[in-house]
Amino acid sequence: MRRLLYELTESFRIAFAQIRANKMRSALTALGVIIGIVAVTLMGTAIRGIDEGVNRSLSGFGDDLLYVTKWPWRDVDDWWNFRNRRPIKTIYAAQVNEWIASRPGGPLVMAIPAAERQSTIVRGEYRVNNIYTLGTTADYARVVRSEMKEGRFFSEMESQVGRNVCVVGYDVADALFSGMSPVGSFIQIRGQNFEVIGVAARQGSFLGIWSWDSMVVMPLTTMRRYYMSGDSGQLRIKVEVARMAEARDELRGLMRRIRQLGPEQKDDFEINEQGAIREQLDPIKNGIALAGLFITGLALFVGAIGIMNITYVSVKERTREIGTRKALGARRRTILLQFLIEAVCICLVGGVAGLALAGGLSAIVATAAPSFPLVFSVGLVVTGLVISVLTGIFSGFAPAWQASKLDPVVALRYE
Repeated sequence: MRRLLYELTESFRIAFAQIRANKMRSALTALGVIIGIVAVTLMGTAIRGIDEGVNRSLSGFGDDLLYVTKWPWRDVDDWWNFRNRRPIKTIYAAQVNEWIASRPGGPLVMAIPAAERQSTIVRGEYRVNNIYTLGTTADYARVVRSEMKEGRFFSEMESQVGRNVCVVGYDVADALFSGMSPVGSFIQIRGQNFEVIGVAARQGSFLGIWSWDSMVVMPLTTMRRYYMSGDSGQLRIKVEVARMAEARDELRGLMRRIRQLGPEQKDDFEINEQGAIREQLDPIKNGIALAGLFITGLALFVGAIGIMNITYVSVKERTREIGTRKALGARRRTILLQFLIEAVCICLVGGVAGLALAGGLSAIVATAAPSFPLVFSVGLVVTGLVISVLTGIFSGFAPAWQASKLDPVVALRYE
């Protein structure tokens, strides 16, 4: 064991001495590894960033919510079948809540009605178009995953009497009240004055996913007065997240009962959850991962070939040295470790340089495009270093093995 430790220590000393003696050659050799590690790290950063961005954007949906809607959250070919469905009435929420109250301890917790429209929001000379406008009840504040930047959500009394009050998203507030506090001010929606009583904290959006930032929330009774000729919308059902499958089954049966569907009739409603959105985004993430894997593998392969070539050159240059060391009693293992560790050291130097470069590029991208989430983590650093070591072992083993098998007599006669 002591001999092995000595051989390792001596091999590292020789490796760093060779790197210092051939700085330019070592730097050019490590360039392929640097490019490969930059590719690995940026690919990992982008994929983790996509996950982070999706999670941040989907936080408004809630992983403990089921959405009862007319349309499914997926692409459909037979769209005409869904178009002809009866609307989802917001009054269904009261019937669902009665069911929940009669069965305490079930997987369903609360039903919240909601209706949505697109609106133009005006304040003086400022105007924002196509703003997602949601009408709901005061209970919505109990399930939404967003904090208030300032102000408050509307109360149950304001919801019941239909006051002209609203809560606006961060981007809407910034567009209409740049540098000012919106709370207590008035905006116009459909020609009516609405008092802004709250501003939601910034959530951010990613890949076009719905976000709190660009929406306005008002009492459902108020929306009915100004927008709706009938009762159509959707239900948001808070459930026990650990009993999601049971909750879906119970809600499906309850909705069929409310809609008075016979046993032979198909569902004329959809029960959606945020997982459907994730499934649609997975192909994008997988495509980026496959492209990154190909580029990364190609870069690392080119780098490994370069290191293998230079290691072969190093073996040829030091053939007489190898012969001398073997004549003095050096084992094959000692020679093998010497050249293998030299290749690994070059890869580690390249790996550290690549990680530093990738970190700098990530910081530049984060500054230039703050909306794109980048996650440069310790795990990526460790992964980059491990890949560097494995690349060094892969590329250096064959030349090192050849060096270890040299006949000392032949090696000493080498010119």
